Amino acid sequence: MTYPRPSFGSAGEHHLQRQLGTTDRAARFYDRQVHPRLTPEMREFVGRQAMVFLATADSHGECDASFRSGPPGFVQVIDDRTLTYPEFRGNGVLASAGNMAENPHLGMLFVDFTHHHVGLHINGVARLYRDEDIRRMHPGLPVDTAPGRSPELWVHLTVEEAYIHCSKYIPHLVPAPRQGGHDPSRPKDADYFTPSSGR
Repeated sequence: MTYPRPSFGSAGEHHLQRQLGTTDRAARFYDRQVHPRLTPEMREFVGRQAMVFLATADSHGECDASFRSGPPGFVQVIDDRTLTYPEFRGNGVLASAGNMAENPHLGMLFVDFTHHHVGLHINGVARLYRDEDIRRMHPGLPVDTAPGRSPELWVHLTVEEAYIHCSKYIPHLVPAPRQGGHDPSRPKDADYFTPSSGR
């Protein structure tokens, strides 16, 4: 079954709202909380976040969830409709970027676990750029967001909707200093979830 595309939210969620009797409550949420662009408060919030959760899917709808982090503000707010962040060298799989190459829809979830205990969803359309290409578009981007590392790609997001993730179930986390050196009792990352980890 197909449904007409609503202004906010998916056709499927609107169908379920009708089935479960939450249409009026959801309409109030869309009206008050969902924005087609970033408000000044949202832009400030993104500018002080040090991590973000990503949701992507390939052209067949196969999903992947991932995580990115960096110094506060590593996700750059260009304007009220545009974000960009660097993709650094990892394991070479490029799962998130590969999905975006097939299906440009990207969901981002920023969560403040330590102070205000609130989250921000940002959904939109992503494009991938080489470092030199995006710097021609946005020459003011920082050049040393991760000392000693150069971005392989940049993800450039055109915002379609942004809305709050309420604080009700967000846990309070206390940042802890990262311990130096390797803990010999901890398996290496490549072995952590394999039988060879000895756990």
